[in-house]
Amino acid sequence: MKNIFIGCKIFIFIIIIIFSGCEMFEPHPYSGKIDGELHINAKNIELIENRCISNKQIKFAVISDSQGWYNQLEDFVEHLNGRSDLDFVLHLGDLTDYGATSEFILQRNILQKLKVPYVSVIGNHDCIGNGEDIFLEIFGQLDYSFTAGDIQFVMLNTNALEFDNSKNVPNFLFIEKLLAINNLENKRTIVAMHAPPRSEQLMDNLSKVFHDYIKRFPNLMFCLNGHGHHFTERDIFNDGIIYYECTCINKRGYYLFTVTPDGYEKEIIEF
Repeated sequence: MKNIFIGCKIFIFIIIIIFSGCEMFEPHPYSGKIDGELHINAKNIELIENRCISNKQIKFAVISDSQGWYNQLEDFVEHLNGRSDLDFVLHLGDLTDYGATSEFILQRNILQKLKVPYVSVIGNHDCIGNGEDIFLEIFGQLDYSFTAGDIQFVMLNTNALEFDNSKNVPNFLFIEKLLAINNLENKRTIVAMHAPPRSEQLMDNLSKVFHDYIKRFPNLMFCLNGHGHHFTERDIFNDGIIYYECTCINKRGYYLFTVTPDGYEKEIIEF
């Protein structure tokens, strides 16, 4: 009798599982099951280009490496929403620690509260697991560009180590096509990435070639990168091209760039 009773309980439990589906279990962190806003970069690029189309001056904030620091990112968003002078925000990658779906969603949900549009590049931590696929679905392509005023922003995946030569990283074909199809004669260029040349992600055998490629963009003003968790300004190749590295969000700082027809100004802002 006791065995029959136990057997009935097991049967009932199985029936409950079948009819309740998988909702009673937490999804695997790399399940890729994504709710909410998708293809954010493309949508926000349209907003950025429209709002800056005739601007002689553009002003944008740069953040990076918000991985796991959700409270600090919330504080940044609240701080930035208190400003009324910005056109958009660039995130230089490492939204996540482990490339997990839930991390991407949490970061996205916080950044979606910004009153100005934002775009992001992929970081090396974002590539862990199937993070690349999640980034592609939530944010978009790993290499892309957009125009704000007369500035062409070239946004590149430089996490070569994470792809172990299985893909073209950096994507020199993308850069060549961009140079070929765009009329950049009257434009200036800013190149943004996560890992800079001569980091562990972009070793010396690729670094000089990469730098020589991006120098072909006309009127290259400067480059932006994250990854190092510090504010630094480096002329890596001693040719006058400055790489500005942005600190991590945990250190409660960001860059503020103002670009005018005569040049640009840079500030480090703490919040």
